[in-house]
Amino acid sequence: MTNLTTSGTTFRAMGTEIAVRVGHETPAALVAEVRDLFEHWEAVLSRFLPDSELSRINAAAGTTVRVSPLVHRVICEALRAARATDGVFDPALGKQLVAAGYAQSFDLPSTTQFRVSSPRPGGAWRDIEVDDAAQTIRVPRGVALDFGGIAKGMAVDAAIAVLNAGGATSALVNAGGDMRAITAGEAGWPVGLTDAPGQFLMLVDGAVATSSTARRRWRVGSEDQHHLLDPRTGGPSRSGVWSVSVAAASCAHAEVAAKTALILGPVGGARFLERLGFAGLMSGTDGTTIRIGQWPSQEIAQ
Repeated sequence: MTNLTTSGTTFRAMGTEIAVRVGHETPAALVAEVRDLFEHWEAVLSRFLPDSELSRINAAAGTTVRVSPLVHRVICEALRAARATDGVFDPALGKQLVAAGYAQSFDLPSTTQFRVSSPRPGGAWRDIEVDDAAQTIRVPRGVALDFGGIAKGMAVDAAIAVLNAGGATSALVNAGGDMRAITAGEAGWPVGLTDAPGQFLMLVDGAVATSSTARRRWRVGSEDQHHLLDPRTGGPSRSGVWSVSVAAASCAHAEVAAKTALILGPVGGARFLERLGFAGLMSGTDGTTIRIGQWPSQEIAQ
């Protein structure tokens, strides 16, 4: 273990628990600034909040709308990720998520009667129009954006930047298992993986993100549903992989890579991570575990 943690906080935002830990003496106002950051990102980017900017953009699909710098930043990063993964990461699956039954936040009391309609493949991200100079976007009619994991990963990266700029040289921000750390010569932060019991890492300077079908699940009739959709079918991924954790320099990159690898499956996903030079841990629905790259083999002592 390490003696880094001297202050921090835990709160809920963006549909998950956020833990902020800092080493040495850090002003409480700096930690509070990180909480404000996550709450602001949620207020702007949540498709579950009817008054969010994202909800207004989705409601205006088919027309050109001016967007805030934050939305412009996130949509540009999401489109870069879509291009880099040949559309396996798709930020324009909002309608498909609702059709699959994911119509409200899991933070809310469940009153939804899930009725799953026929899945519709993705790919409409290719028709999103972004004008950088005017800072406008046009989402095709009948399409809805959902930034989900990439927004959470980007918020973690932004939170670390805030802490570092404020003088915190050792810090860990963990958003429901998607995390990034900085240190100042210490051994690192020991972190466990929620969906890989017994696995831990010493996170020094970098990020780890996990995509998993174990959470955000529901059942319709005799069929299990989950929130990780395969844009090639429009339905929940049936790749044979239920969890992927990836280490990368940024949390946003780790998040995109983990989700893409899960959808691609054990063979395609492993090749994808190897091509990027990312380390990863993949858990199959058949109980197999695959380590990619330099993923460590440590296990927490039982």
